[in-house]
Amino acid sequence: MTNDTKRTWKPATTLVHGGTLRSEFGETSEAIFLTQGFVYDTAEAAEARFKGDEPGFVYSRYANPTNDMFEKRMCQLEGAEDARATASGMAAVAAALLCSVKAGDHVVAARALFGSCRWIVETLMPKYGIESTLVDGTKMEEWERAIRTNTKLFFLESPTNPTLEVIDIAAVAKLANAIGARVVVDNVFATPLQQKPLELGAHIVVYSATKHIDGQGRCLGGVVLSDKKWIDENLHDYFRHTGPSLSPFNAWTLLKGLETLPLRVRQQTESASRIADFLAERSAISRVVYPGRKDHPQADIIARQMKGGSTLICLDLKGGKKAAFDFVNALEIIKISNNLGDSKSLITHPATTTHKNLTDEARAELGITGGTVRLSVGLEDGDDLIEDIERALAKAA
Repeated sequence: MTNDTKRTWKPATTLVHGGTLRSEFGETSEAIFLTQGFVYDTAEAAEARFKGDEPGFVYSRYANPTNDMFEKRMCQLEGAEDARATASGMAAVAAALLCSVKAGDHVVAARALFGSCRWIVETLMPKYGIESTLVDGTKMEEWERAIRTNTKLFFLESPTNPTLEVIDIAAVAKLANAIGARVVVDNVFATPLQQKPLELGAHIVVYSATKHIDGQGRCLGGVVLSDKKWIDENLHDYFRHTGPSLSPFNAWTLLKGLETLPLRVRQQTESASRIADFLAERSAISRVVYPGRKDHPQADIIARQMKGGSTLICLDLKGGKKAAFDFVNALEIIKISNNLGDSKSLITHPATTTHKNLTDEARAELGITGGTVRLSVGLEDGDDLIEDIERALAKAA
């Protein structure tokens, strides 16, 4: 088998060829190794494999050739030394956080998090003696004030879900390094093409590969990327013994998604930028947040740390929940779904879906109102999407 992991390619080439393993059959497309286990020539070979003295695969819960290709390709794209693929994005988040702290430690997290991420920080971790503090991630003074003698981890999303705030990753990493803490960044909204957290000083990056990486609504998946030392000493045993492993079939599907990731993200971002400008001029809309517009609250940070805009738009409709529901119900092309990063344009009402378990006060802190909707722009023609939105706004009015 061959492995081109040491070559230096541009992202588009890496996403087609990076990490490829070919069997003796010389297949063009990556092979799917749908196997639970592996056989050994001798008992001595099995012993050596289990001891780590001989390279190779032991059990697909630990590692699998197809999963290995996906992990290596993601490492090349992200600039990471090592990675582990997981069964879902939340499995990746949980692994990254739980493998970074222990009972008695303290976590500081940006309060603008996906609902399930916030549940891990606020509800799950305290059950195991891990303290947490939520801060306004856009205010560096709040990160600094939250630091305690036992602070070991900072956690953030940027851009955030769903209001698309952008956090200064380099500044947070500088604070963490000063106290010997680690920074975990959920980079799913930016994609690895638009933002490189490791280059900005973050220590661990997580993705829900379900989103842009698959990008076609087919399967679940996630990945955790970091330096090899942290993977070996913190994540490796957790991964082996708790079993959040990715299905090899899903890994193969994600490899196919990576091949077209630059094309899809570029088209989606271009359409999203046009739609955001269109929405900003509509009288029925009270607020449009898009990382790429000059009126974004963190436009200066975006210019420093992002290579492009986003495929996501956050908007508020005047008239609250009723206006938002009337609008989304009137859409024809854009479908109602809580997913994002898909080839199909999708829209959701966070207050009643992804962030419904937060208190009214917590949603207000995040800027989520009854009129807030999150639009994930797909691959449809931009003019058709604008016409669909214009028609739905007129009906909602």
